[in-house]
Amino acid sequence: MRLVTFCTAGGASTLGGLLDDGAALDLSVASNGVPAFASMQSLIGAGPQAWEQARRLMTGKPGQGIVRAGTYSLLAPLPCPPQIRDFMCFEKHVIQAFNASFRTRASRATSVEERSALLAQAAAYRPPPVWYERPLYYKANRFSISGPGDEIHWPSYSRLMDYECELACIIGIAGVDIPRDRAVDHVFGYTIFNDFSARDTQGTEMPGGLGPAKGKDFDGANAFGPCIVTADEIPDPYALDMIVRVNGVERSRGNSRDMYWKFEDLIAYVSEGETLHPGEILGSGTVGNGCGLEHLRFLEDGDLVELEIPPIGVLANSVTCGGGAGRS
Repeated sequence: MRLVTFCTAGGASTLGGLLDDGAALDLSVASNGVPAFASMQSLIGAGPQAWEQARRLMTGKPGQGIVRAGTYSLLAPLPCPPQIRDFMCFEKHVIQAFNASFRTRASRATSVEERSALLAQAAAYRPPPVWYERPLYYKANRFSISGPGDEIHWPSYSRLMDYECELACIIGIAGVDIPRDRAVDHVFGYTIFNDFSARDTQGTEMPGGLGPAKGKDFDGANAFGPCIVTADEIPDPYALDMIVRVNGVERSRGNSRDMYWKFEDLIAYVSEGETLHPGEILGSGTVGNGCGLEHLRFLEDGDLVELEIPPIGVLANSVTCGGGAGRS
């Protein structure tokens, strides 16, 4: 199933399923108001029996609840997820991002010696041993959510606007101390994640040792969509192209096969002594070449960013800034 949260003009947000002709099926209406179909979160939490009922409604001949294509707008599939954890699963991105950070600092060095030292660090950088020992993550702001077509208003404290192309899985079944070989049983589905980042602010914060704060935490910074594709529709999540376009021009292309840490690893690690709950989101981190930092090419006011993962679709967002912020 391709599940969405949508609204019609003047209407409230609604749980729906995308049909082959582009129409959406209002699952609450189609089910005659079954409580499990009140929202995406309620559907996920209701468990496999409700998921199967939704599938029957979508594959049958709906008698009611059809919303024609072009008459509705998509929202973030999970408008307020219970938790977001974002990882760094792609080795290529980690190496290239830190390399670019050192080169950026070198370009601003005040002496030849400082510049040479920073360039040497860039050339020699490799992830620290702990990166290979366990999947590292931070917790994102679950209230700072945006969806397909939303305009991201860049915060005035930042001048370097960046995108990050990620694949995300959504937990469907609660669990604690989940064995790696059973982790996939706990996945509800997958979506696209654009982890918008205020790079200059993030660079200032990270030496503090507590991870990103205002570099990631601003309204709309976590964009998801356009839908959640249930796990049964993606038999191999590690064979997915991950494409970035800016203003219609392809900027990078990677593949989820390059994840050093798989979602099974993330689920097993996070659930050690800690319960994972339905609706929690685990982000893959940025695919190699999947952000502007790696290219030292940031966004400009008005740019349209499209992230595409073909089985899921295209997540498109524009960025806008005020007061001169956000210029590269």
